[in-house]
Amino acid sequence: MPQDANHLIPVETAVTLDGLFRERVKRTPDLVACRAHNAGHDNWRDYTWAQINHQVARWQAALERDGLKAGDRVAVMLRNSPEWVTYDQAAHGLGLVVVPLYTQDRAENVAYIINDSGSKVLLIEGAEQWQALAEVKGHLGGLVRILAVNPVPDAGEPRLKSLAEWLPEGGGETRHVPRDPHALATIVYTSGTTGRPKGVMLSHHNILSNAAASCDVLTAGHDDLFLSFLPLSHTFERTCGYYLAIMTGSTTAYARSVLVLGEDLQTIRPTLLISVPRIYERVYGRIRDALDQGPPLKKKLFLMAVEVGYARFEHAQGRGAWKPSFLLWPVLNALVAKKILARLGGRMRAAISGGAALPPDISRVFLGLGLTVLQGFGMTECSPVAAANRPDDNLPASVGTVLPGVQLRIGENNALMIKGPNVMLGYWNNPEATKAILGPDGWLNSGDTARIDEKGHIFITGRLKEIIVLSNGEKVPPVDIEAAIARDPLFEQVMLLGEGKPYLTVMTVLNADQWKKLCAAEGLDPFPAAAGSKRVEEVLRIRIAAQMKEFPGYAQVRRVGATLDPWTVENGLLTPTMKLKRAKVMEKFNAEIDKMYAGH
Repeated sequence: MPQDANHLIPVETAVTLDGLFRERVKRTPDLVACRAHNAGHDNWRDYTWAQINHQVARWQAALERDGLKAGDRVAVMLRNSPEWVTYDQAAHGLGLVVVPLYTQDRAENVAYIINDSGSKVLLIEGAEQWQALAEVKGHLGGLVRILAVNPVPDAGEPRLKSLAEWLPEGGGETRHVPRDPHALATIVYTSGTTGRPKGVMLSHHNILSNAAASCDVLTAGHDDLFLSFLPLSHTFERTCGYYLAIMTGSTTAYARSVLVLGEDLQTIRPTLLISVPRIYERVYGRIRDALDQGPPLKKKLFLMAVEVGYARFEHAQGRGAWKPSFLLWPVLNALVAKKILARLGGRMRAAISGGAALPPDISRVFLGLGLTVLQGFGMTECSPVAAANRPDDNLPASVGTVLPGVQLRIGENNALMIKGPNVMLGYWNNPEATKAILGPDGWLNSGDTARIDEKGHIFITGRLKEIIVLSNGEKVPPVDIEAAIARDPLFEQVMLLGEGKPYLTVMTVLNADQWKKLCAAEGLDPFPAAAGSKRVEEVLRIRIAAQMKEFPGYAQVRRVGATLDPWTVENGLLTPTMKLKRAKVMEKFNAEIDKMYAGH
């Protein structure tokens, strides 16, 4: 669908993020801005741009009453909702700097970010979050106000107010403090796999320019409907699922949770979806499990549909010849593809994947079924998108080509370097870290290694800091091997080990259902009794080897450690953006790892 020129707001018109919102309200006040689930009535409610604007004015009046001034930082620890948007827009209109927090982050990390940023206000959901912060309440002295969307009974905290008692009935006109477009708009703390998180400083123009450039990839208009479930604290969702939607006049529906995402997809029936690979992997996992339990003919039809559909995709991209099997597509589409895509709502035009590499076999399935899946590359430090595939130039093995206005080049040690209006101002209160990643010439070192082909397609080949160097000097990219092993549904989570060691080992989290099936088939005792069994390790090693046939001989896994307990944000083994905290996993499984290297 082409961009609707009457609805698209140029960067030059918007100038700032609140200017973008103000222009949207002016142009299309009666269009639906967002849709949210009303738990009390168990229904979905629409909010127009004019209604959101009215709420923004109320929030601004209350923030001014609490003495907030331009430049002050305000934090938000809230699920995706209209309240997140009204708070964000109210803050920007007053010249405040927004500091997003992950709702599932650990309390000590939340306290660190609030104190490091000097935030004066914190917005939370309600009693559950307040209780989760109980252990760090004594470290939140810098806050002048704590706001809860829902009442918190018997809180015993004078700074804590529910929105019902804090917001005035009316707020008058919305305020818009004139600001330099290059002024600080937000501090986004990276979820860092090691050490303390760093506060990425992004200006209004950083984000606006990136949203506008992303429109070159993601064509959207007032008839489009996003389903938003990645947290708005994730810059990918914030830029492409929130500010881009304002820029294009699209509607955003806020999913209730990942647990009921399947239901929300069928109820909302979105046209566009922004996600990370893990969601696509879960959807595919459910499809695969259903096929394994169903009749063989059903699985054969599915595989045929994917094969024919993917060949059609390659032909449409100009990379494959026409085949007679394409004549079967109308039947395969009706019997297989349409039924599966109906689970995603049946109206989806495109699905965008970012945040990590999307396994090729997963993208192949969805592309084969007729869903346009576009993978891209970015990082918080560049607001966040740097490159992406386009519908008419979609090479799934790559992360696409560079966005308009952005420059990419290959630097020292094959590092992917980024320069453009989307590159951050620097790290908050951390000039040393800024200097380490951002050169005086404006080039940002992504930390990823890459290659660029003759047509400009970018291929991420690894991480500069995550290359495992064995004691024999051989270099191994762990992410590639971990992704290969995870293709086997038995392995839910994988971490490769071997730095400075003579051979590779792996720690894994097993899928409980798949493990039970394997135990029955192989006559194995279930965990924990068999946790240290050589027979179990041998079976697991054979399964892993089957997924690693394309890797060189020195990159073979010799020992395997396994558990059924998932690595999560809550137990401190994953970051809020679902990245593995390798050092923490190694610390937790230190005894198992030592055993795998005993005698070497």
